[in-house]
Amino acid sequence: MDSRLSATARAHPNIALIKYWGNRDEALRLPANASISFNLSGLETITSVAFEPRLTADSLEIDGLPAQGAAAERVVRHLDHIRALSGQRARARVVSRSNFPAGTGIASSASAFAALTVAACAACGLSLPEDHLSRIARLGSGSAARSIPDGFVALETGARDEQAFAHSLAAHTHWDLVDCIALVSREPKSVGSSEGHRRAATSPLQLARVEDAPRRLEACRRAIQEKDLLTLGEVVEQDCLLMHSVMMTSRPSLLYWLPVTVHILHQVREWRSHGLAAACTIDAGPNVHCLCEAASLEQVVSGLSHIPGVGEVIVCHPAPGATRIS
Repeated sequence: MDSRLSATARAHPNIALIKYWGNRDEALRLPANASISFNLSGLETITSVAFEPRLTADSLEIDGLPAQGAAAERVVRHLDHIRALSGQRARARVVSRSNFPAGTGIASSASAFAALTVAACAACGLSLPEDHLSRIARLGSGSAARSIPDGFVALETGARDEQAFAHSLAAHTHWDLVDCIALVSREPKSVGSSEGHRRAATSPLQLARVEDAPRRLEACRRAIQEKDLLTLGEVVEQDCLLMHSVMMTSRPSLLYWLPVTVHILHQVREWRSHGLAAACTIDAGPNVHCLCEAASLEQVVSGLSHIPGVGEVIVCHPAPGATRIS
C-alpha cells in the first residue's frame, strides 16, 4: 500500500456546554446558533483511510463490523466531498474504532467525523488550515467541527459555509474541568441527532432558545476564561434544559431521558445544597455529564456510582484536538 495515499487520525468526542440544536441549513449543517464545548480525554475514535485504485467501491468498517445503510452512505458522501476537493478519484478503505458506546449521547459522531476528516484529507495530500478542516468535519456531523481544535472550543455560525467553523477558546491545559459521565444506557437511541435537528424548528420554544443564545454564550466564555464553576454551572444547566425542552415539544416529540436520568439531576441539586460544587448537562441521550473540578472528583464519582441504574462512571478531562498519528 502506498503510504502517501493512507493516513490514520485520532479524535475525541466533546461535551457541549452551550448546545447546538437545529440547523439553519440542513444540507450544509449550518447550526441555528453558536455553541461551546470541550474535548473529552480517554474517549477516542481512531480512523485509518487508504485510497486504493483497485477498489471498485468504498470499503467501510466501523467498530469491527461492515458499515451499511444510512451510516455507510453518510461516510461515502463525506469521502466524496474530500475527493472533490483534492482531485483524488480512487475509492477508500476506511477502518474506524471507538472505545466508547455510539449513539448514546456521548458525541460519537463528533469524534468519528473529525477523525475521518483529518485522516482522509491527509491521505489525499491536502494540507488545510484548522478552520477549513473544521468546516469539512461539520458537513459530516455538526458537532464534529468542535472536535477538530484543541481543548475548550466555540463553533461559530453564519449564513454561509465559510462562516461556520470551530476555534479554540482555551487550551486543554487551561482548566482541569472534569466531566464525570454517568452511563445509564449503552443502547443506541432510537432517533438520531440528525433527525432531532430537523425536528427542532417544529417546537414553539426553539426561536426563544436561539434568540437567547448570545447571552448564554457570553456567560459561558467568561466563566471558562475566569475558571468560574458556579457561573458555568448555572448557564450550562439552563442551556441543557432549554435544549431538552425543545426536544420534548418538537413534533414528533423527543424524550431521551430515563427515570434514572431525572434522579441524577435531583441528586446533583441535593449535593449542591450541601456545598458540593457540581453541575449537570445532558446531550442527545439519557446519559448525564456531571461537571466538577479536580478537588471534588472523588466525591462526585462516589456519589454517582452509588445511584441505582448508573452502570459506570467515565471520568474525562479536557483533551487536545484531532490529530494525525503514525
